[in-house]
Amino acid sequence: MKKVTIIGVDLAKNAFQLHGAAADGAVVFRKKLSRLQFCKFMAGHPTCIVAMEACGSSHYWAREMARLGHQPKLIAPGYVKPFIKRQKNDAADAEAIVEAAPRPTMRFVETKSEEQQSRAIVFRTREQLVNQRTELVNALRAHLYEFGAMLLRKASATCGVWQKSLRTRTRDCRIWSARSAAICWARSTS
Repeated sequence: MKKVTIIGVDLAKNAFQLHGAAADGAVVFRKKLSRLQFCKFMAGHPTCIVAMEACGSSHYWAREMARLGHQPKLIAPGYVKPFIKRQKNDAADAEAIVEAAPRPTMRFVETKSEEQQSRAIVFRTREQLVNQRTELVNALRAHLYEFGAMLLRKASATCGVWQKSLRTRTRDCRIWSARSAAICWARSTS
């Protein structure tokens, strides 16, 4: 039996597809393993290159493979796509990863540490909150415009004028909302 020099792993939520190849590119094995089976299999396997697509959880698994003594390599999905020979499925993806990884000009993604990932999560969460805040302000501006209230782009500059106008508009909105609710109630009970 030939010695496995590279293992391509197609990561998924529950089951991982593995494709093991020798130095000459010959297929040594193809396996589908659960997360737990994957950990046990890689812990008992001699050290080799473990190539994966850089996707969700890939940095975690790269750190785990390094801890087990393997040499992890993360490849951007765009660089793996040209190596898929047949229909796209997990087994074909794992094989394409093995085809792509040993290329001399292949570019790899650097494995992120837990601290780097934590900082990225904080940054993305903050960015999402800012986007949601902007979305809410724009929606409120649009809703108020339906009642003739103009809200300028800078809310702080309009607070005084807006609050005065809002009192009148709020009363009008409450009357309209009460009428709408009464109509809906009447239609639902008849």
